[in-house]
Amino acid sequence: MSESSQRVAIVTGAARGIGAATASRLADDGFAVAVVDLDEAATKGTVEAIEAAGGRALGVGADVSDSDQVTAAVDRIAAELGPPVVLVNNAGVTRDNLLFKMTDSDWDVVMAVHLRGSFLMTRAAQKHMIDAKWGRIVNLSSTSALGNRGQANYAAAKAGLQGFTKTLAIELGKFGVTANSIAPGFIQTEMTKATAERIGRNWEEYVAERAAAIPVARGGVPEDIAHAVSFFASEGAGFVSGQVLYVAGGPRN
Repeated sequence: MSESSQRVAIVTGAARGIGAATASRLADDGFAVAVVDLDEAATKGTVEAIEAAGGRALGVGADVSDSDQVTAAVDRIAAELGPPVVLVNNAGVTRDNLLFKMTDSDWDVVMAVHLRGSFLMTRAAQKHMIDAKWGRIVNLSSTSALGNRGQANYAAAKAGLQGFTKTLAIELGKFGVTANSIAPGFIQTEMTKATAERIGRNWEEYVAERAAAIPVARGGVPEDIAHAVSFFASEGAGFVSGQVLYVAGGPRN
């Protein structure tokens, strides 16, 4: 596939974890990939891995909650890689605490990155999809959208992304653009390891305990989510839109 005909994907929060695995998977699927993260230097490892495997990638630094930075990032991606037609809104943060201990900042930061960030990135990228009459938007939700102790902010943001996704599907479907959401369960990443450390738990014991409550009897890995994104971004998923796919190893008790 020539560079001029290669479809372009954007993955936010792609320096590590789920985002990095997703960026690599989409590159394997034939996309040129914009690896977006808060610190452009942090994207180097993901970009180099994609290029080493024969793919095209561009590292871009941007705060997804900042409108001007998002506009500049998407414009740069369109100019250097090509117009983006796949967007994976994966960037996220946690500021866990019980409600009575949660600060204004804890709430606002989580909402800004997850909800405002997904809104800004989607608004900036959708025009390229509409021009192409083809597009795929995948928003990363979470099983926490069903409610989770100590995560009032995160749960609300992830539930909000599901409503956002369904509305995008309604508004953009006639332009050949689908929108779907993936809700991961327990995935072994730096973020979940930090959670274990914060509550004073040994990581290996924490993983084993979480896995014991999962029907498939293991914790998830970033590649599990990347595989689901690959499906939603595929040509064959054009009649699947407005859906929330729980990738959690089985139903939640």
